[in-house]
Amino acid sequence: MKRILLTIIVLASTTSLLSQGFLSDVSKRATTAAPFLSIGQGARAIGMGSAFVGVSDDASAIFWNPAGITKTQNFGFMVDHTKWIADINYNFMALTYNLDNFGVIGMSFTISDIDEMNVTTVENPDGTGETFGVTDAAFSLAWAIQLTDEFAIGFNPKFIYQGIWKMSATAVAIDMGVQYVTPFDGMVLAMSISNFGTRMKLEGNSALIIYDPDPNSTGNNGNIPAYLQTDEWDLPLNFRVGVSYQPVNTENHRITLALDALHPSDNYESINAGAEYTFLNTFSVRGGYKSLFLDSSEESFALGFGIQKQMLGNVTLAFDYSYQDFGRLSDIQKFSFAINF
Repeated sequence: MKRILLTIIVLASTTSLLSQGFLSDVSKRATTAAPFLSIGQGARAIGMGSAFVGVSDDASAIFWNPAGITKTQNFGFMVDHTKWIADINYNFMALTYNLDNFGVIGMSFTISDIDEMNVTTVENPDGTGETFGVTDAAFSLAWAIQLTDEFAIGFNPKFIYQGIWKMSATAVAIDMGVQYVTPFDGMVLAMSISNFGTRMKLEGNSALIIYDPDPNSTGNNGNIPAYLQTDEWDLPLNFRVGVSYQPVNTENHRITLALDALHPSDNYESINAGAEYTFLNTFSVRGGYKSLFLDSSEESFALGFGIQKQMLGNVTLAFDYSYQDFGRLSDIQKFSFAINF
């Protein structure tokens, strides 16, 4: 119990200290690097309105709350495909392995799928004949442990990369989370901190120019190689506090309700809410609402369903789909496939 209290105090103190740096009445939307880190993973979570920090119990917990991977049994694998806005796609893969008394280890990999584009200039608005690519990628290694039957804690260090044409930027960060099964039957309290890490700065040959320090003089070198200065940008730090509750949990029926409060570094606070109904532990339907009370948000309701089937005694296959309304930016669709054994 002392270890649990100490852990909660440390995480709460860290949250308080870090949040002081970006508490403001002015929105910092679009002022962070690597915004793809805020794209939720796992169709089940998205179908529940992204209210998942307390529900997390599969491989996608690496993204939402690393403490949740302690609920996975033996070996877990998940692949996830997101049809994002502007014809951008993202692919996510996660692995977990239960080491019994030594906790659970996990790995995740996220990478973008963006078509190459033509290079255009003022002189060649239709293209120079060259093409350039854009890449977003993140790789993480997670570890979580069940300190008691009711309390779990997890950590997820990650490496982040962004590249566009001849420029690139890297950063390292860590996610941390806790889950606590309360004495109230079916209720779980949880908290997570995501993307606490270094800043990102684009550097590369695209910033290389030829500079003349004195264009009014004819006796100097007017072809000096120089680099344009680029700024450093913070990662999208996010604090989540959530609760999940199962008012019904029988052999044939299970209902899960979830509520998350978010405090991001690049936007105002908001709330996500969601629900899931599962029949015979096989078929699930989900619904939720994202970014409640957030002004000017394009995100709103989400829907989803899932099917899972147990085979060969200890092998479970699962397929999940979710649809999320994105206002003027149309919709987001996500597909996930998972296997556990």
